[in-house]
Amino acid sequence: MSSKNNRDEKNFNQAALDYHKIEPKGKIEVIPSKPHSSQRDLSLAYSPGVAVPCMEIHEKPETVYDYTGKGNLVAVISNGTAVLGLGDIGAEASKPVMEGKGLLFKIFADINVFDIEIDEKDPDKFIEIVKGIAPTFGGINLEDIKAPEAFYIEQRLKEELDIPLMHDDQHGTAIISAAALINSLQIANKKIEEVKMVVNGAGAAAIACTNLYISLGLKRENVLMCDSKGVINHKRENLTPEKLDFIANTDIETLEDAVKGSDVFVGLSKGNVMTPEMLLSMNENPIVFALANPDPEIAYDLALETRKDVIMATGRSDYPNQVNNVLGFPYIFRGALDVQAKGINEEMKLAAVHAIANLAKEPVPEAVILAYNVQNLQFGREYFIPKPFDNRLITKVSSAVAKAAIESGIARKTIADFEEYEHHLLDRMGRDEKLVRMMQSRAKANPKRITLGNAEEYNVLKAAQILYEEGIAYPSLLGDKKYIKEQMERFGINLDVPIIDPSDDDQKENRQKYRETLWKLRQRKGMNEYKAKRFVRQRDYFGPLMLKHGDTDGLIIGFSKNYTSVLRPVLEIIEKEKGVDKVAAMMMILSEKKPIFFADTSINQNPTAEDLVNIAKMAEFTVKSFAIEPRIAMLGFENFAAISDTSKKVAKAVSILHEKYPKMIVDGEIQPDFAMNADHLSDYPFSKLETTPANTFIFPNLESANLSYKIIRGMKVAQVIGPILMGLKQPVHVLQMRSSVDEIVNLATVAVLDAQRREKKDKK
Repeated sequence: MSSKNNRDEKNFNQAALDYHKIEPKGKIEVIPSKPHSSQRDLSLAYSPGVAVPCMEIHEKPETVYDYTGKGNLVAVISNGTAVLGLGDIGAEASKPVMEGKGLLFKIFADINVFDIEIDEKDPDKFIEIVKGIAPTFGGINLEDIKAPEAFYIEQRLKEELDIPLMHDDQHGTAIISAAALINSLQIANKKIEEVKMVVNGAGAAAIACTNLYISLGLKRENVLMCDSKGVINHKRENLTPEKLDFIANTDIETLEDAVKGSDVFVGLSKGNVMTPEMLLSMNENPIVFALANPDPEIAYDLALETRKDVIMATGRSDYPNQVNNVLGFPYIFRGALDVQAKGINEEMKLAAVHAIANLAKEPVPEAVILAYNVQNLQFGREYFIPKPFDNRLITKVSSAVAKAAIESGIARKTIADFEEYEHHLLDRMGRDEKLVRMMQSRAKANPKRITLGNAEEYNVLKAAQILYEEGIAYPSLLGDKKYIKEQMERFGINLDVPIIDPSDDDQKENRQKYRETLWKLRQRKGMNEYKAKRFVRQRDYFGPLMLKHGDTDGLIIGFSKNYTSVLRPVLEIIEKEKGVDKVAAMMMILSEKKPIFFADTSINQNPTAEDLVNIAKMAEFTVKSFAIEPRIAMLGFENFAAISDTSKKVAKAVSILHEKYPKMIVDGEIQPDFAMNADHLSDYPFSKLETTPANTFIFPNLESANLSYKIIRGMKVAQVIGPILMGLKQPVHVLQMRSSVDEIVNLATVAVLDAQRREKKDKK
């Protein structure tokens, strides 16, 4: 190994030690889930109040799920006899791994975990210990227990306990690789009942994988399993009971001979045991699952160099198609816990297999694509297994497992409304804001035509794809038609949507129509007919004119230009709402707790008191359109003091609002931290905000508003949607420069809702 590699490994090893050592040590902790600040809280949490649920559970044991955390608590249990690739390193040394498994349970499925390391190698004694502590838990995940003891331990515990239990080393790998097998066979155009498979490895994972493949239709007689001594055939002696099931009636003895003419190779052994010559001896479109870690049975790059038609998965995250157990176990236990299943049966495992396989065929969310720093992901040779950070896994897999548990009669509890259950799962994880889901659901109910400017840009094209495929809007692309098509081909984005090029021959009639409109609007403001003819070929004018003429329902422009320069043509063409003197912009900020709104963030540099009144009224109307009751704080750097000129301006605006709109929940001038804190608000009993925190913030000037939201956006502590233009008669919004795909999708969704609202208003 080179000195550079030695240095890199040393640095990584030290980083790993530092990561685990930093305070608080370890990777998981226990935190209170109930109020505990007062003596009364403590008396309810412990003595004497705790006696009441104790007696309820004593009389009705099933109520333990109602009064304790059992229903969301899993034990990760190991004796340290087969830890990762480290072998039998003992119970105590296995603790970092078990804590890590607990971390994955929590972050992927919000399941609480106690990691339990048992210093006992005797299988029967180990079983008795686990049985003794089982009442504490809603489920048990066995981990890193060596074969063949692992088979015996799991089987006994499954028979003798009535809670979900799974040895993830066996079944986790089996479930994920089975999903991968289904999809890779589809890509290879092969049938599972006809393929010949070689399994290299005969440990717990290999046995479990092969058994699950057989339940999917693989013929047992078409399997050759190899261990360290070669093919398990009729000549072999002293085989374990598990290996006896896979004795092949063949004289083939070596892995090299076994793979000749095979269709599928599944490696669950050690690295670099498959040579290029062996890969070349496989049938057309060979499927290779090289799952040994850290070194696959054959290196990914070498395999692709050897055969262009290879369909490959590994256990590594730096190559496509990672068979990663985190795709399965958190969501399998999530679904099992939520129906209080008595175990994890074959039906539940197969449901997870098909849910994972099907998910890989669906359009991939932009958040997943960005997380993995790739341009595109679509079902095929390089993507037939979902990515671990795909947040759809929790809804798809957990729901499928829960349904299977109910239908197979192993569930104590049923789920009446699975759509509501999926929303509950997303709310629990906090990964998909309820407000965004609500907005998209409303948009899908009546999608509108939304034109996207700067359509040559990847982010805009990808946003259009999502809007189209999700049914949120009917997008059209505004820009250079030839270049847009080239970019779509480059990025692998196939969209059957209108492409509108202002200079194209097919827009000749529209150019004439738009030119006349523009000239009439601006002829007394410095615009002559020649300028109008020239301007309609520019997208910054063409887009707003499309909207003006009703040729689109909403417009999203900007992305690559200065905000002010893009906004100017909009204000020249699109009329203001009745009673609006100046338009303004608002940002929607989706924090972990609740959405909040900032205005004016993009247009009015130093608004007067009267301007602030108008901004507050427009903000109130806009926030209400999202089915949220606005509570408006007029911000300043003083609390109800009106000493500085800025505070006096804000105080004057508040006075006008109180006089003209007495029912409006608005007050100030107030500092933002006070406006967001119920205890602080209680110091001002005269305030219209009372003790309920504000959710809408009107800033005294553009600098403070713009800088505030950009700090939040830059810190990536909340999702930011906007700027949402307020005060125009038609839905048009100007993107921030270099907006992300999600930001474009969300702003387009706002435009759809705006168009829906206006349509509804016009029909009245």
